[in-house]
Amino acid sequence: MAFRSITHRLPDGGSILTAIGFILLVNIVGAAPSVFSSPDTPWFRALEKPWFYPPTIAFPVVWTLLFTLLGIALWLVWRSDADGRRLALGAFVLQLLFNVAWTPAFFALEAPLVALGIIVVLWGLVVGTILAVRRVDRRAAALLLPYLAWVTFAAVLNFELWRLNA
Repeated sequence: MAFRSITHRLPDGGSILTAIGFILLVNIVGAAPSVFSSPDTPWFRALEKPWFYPPTIAFPVVWTLLFTLLGIALWLVWRSDADGRRLALGAFVLQLLFNVAWTPAFFALEAPLVALGIIVVLWGLVVGTILAVRRVDRRAAALLLPYLAWVTFAAVLNFELWRLNA
């Protein structure tokens, strides 16, 4: 029986710095809306919350982790020369724009129904992004799956907040 050795090349220092740059970029872009709007308002505090509403600390922790995974996924696609790279990058940017649009729609405009429309579109865009990214780098697509799960949860939460307070 013959054994083949598989050598995994570790990224060089410059590549690691680039990955860190992508992680920071996605975290900064993702967090930017919270500078202008947040759940710390009398309007939001007064809303009736569903029984499954997570503790407040869960949101920054989860989003930081998810944006970090998104940054790594974006870096993997960025450095690839596979067919479909441009489509995957475009899909990534488009879904991130909808992600960023949700926070001001919900908290600044105090419009849960508008935010629900945005998050439903976001969900579809995340699915499309995963499919596009999968053609370029399966690891990157796998890194986006927790994001899809959280956006799904967030959409249900958004719906319940709207339903309970309409």
